[in-house]
Amino acid sequence: MDSATQRAWSWHKQGLDGSLAGKNAAETLTAAGWARSVGGANPYLSLFARAGIRREEADADVAALRIHELPTARGCTYVLGADDYPWALTLGLAAAETQAKVLDKLDVPRADLATLEQQVLAVLTDAVEPLDPKQLKDQLGDAVRSLGEAGKKKGASTTLPAALGLLQADGRIRRVPVNGRLDQQRYAYTAWGLEAAAGTPEQARTTLMERYLGWTGGATLKQTQWFTAFTVAQSKAALAGAGAIEVDGLWILPADAEARATFTAPKDEQIQLLAGTDALFLLRRNAGDHFAEQDQDRQLETTRLALTADLPDHPIVDRGRIIGLWQYDPAGERIAHWLFDAPTKAVAHRIKEVEAFIREDLGDFRSFSLDSPASRAKRIAALDAAGTA
Repeated sequence: MDSATQRAWSWHKQGLDGSLAGKNAAETLTAAGWARSVGGANPYLSLFARAGIRREEADADVAALRIHELPTARGCTYVLGADDYPWALTLGLAAAETQAKVLDKLDVPRADLATLEQQVLAVLTDAVEPLDPKQLKDQLGDAVRSLGEAGKKKGASTTLPAALGLLQADGRIRRVPVNGRLDQQRYAYTAWGLEAAAGTPEQARTTLMERYLGWTGGATLKQTQWFTAFTVAQSKAALAGAGAIEVDGLWILPADAEARATFTAPKDEQIQLLAGTDALFLLRRNAGDHFAEQDQDRQLETTRLALTADLPDHPIVDRGRIIGLWQYDPAGERIAHWLFDAPTKAVAHRIKEVEAFIREDLGDFRSFSLDSPASRAKRIAALDAAGTA
């Protein structure tokens, strides 16, 4: 398979070709991959690009627990559908345990941490509404230990975050976005009591591998390990459990191997504006593969784009090929962009559609929690300059 067809195949597997139109948020996330959040707007644009879902619908699904942001693979938080909650949470337990082990080195016995977990759970169970960390700390009082300078050096100022992490990792509590939106990182906590996953850790790893290979349409062993954080032995066992086969250096599900062999790239343009953290790139962290040969030397300021692991700006994409970059300028209520080639009608139309979506639904488009109009002003100016050069 040539590189252009491979890009289009990945595009198709991600549902960016219109094949997920009409699906709800949970169905879209299950089919195309969990959406990375980090306090940014990627989950909203991911759902809008694939299924035309607007923020109001997505927020209603969050409120109704049809989708939720949870710590899972690698201990990272993703927005995923309700059917995945129990087994997906088990994948993030190791990261929560690692945080707890830091406290072992700070002379906090695990028994003391377990006691704090029970105290936190009791407070949240009795609370009439979710409580943020400050409110929890105020109610818990001396039950929360300060860990002093030694703790700060290890990223643990008090014992509360480790307790919250363990409680969240097994579904006893959950985080609630304070204003119901996914594009920020201010949370409160509430008791949950999610039913534990029925399967074994090995089964959870196999399930993730099946999903991951379905989302990507095929990946190298190294790419699977980057996303899953499985050991080599765990990865090989999960690949075997999923029945994956190796084709052209990629591990692929058998059904996808057959479909890929006869796949033909669409002839007509399929334009999307995506976040730099969209699953199309993040799952395999292979943004460089999405530049056509003639664009391999494209450079913005001092950055050669095809050589970066993570894009400095958001991509404009056509059938898997990155054809430009963009940022949202809230002051001008516009999308600042740089297209590698002259804009077609389809490109211009999609830019206007996404511009309206951001303006009407989101107000701004943050990449992550600390992103701000001021912090991206330089990037916007660079895109404007490149676009008019």
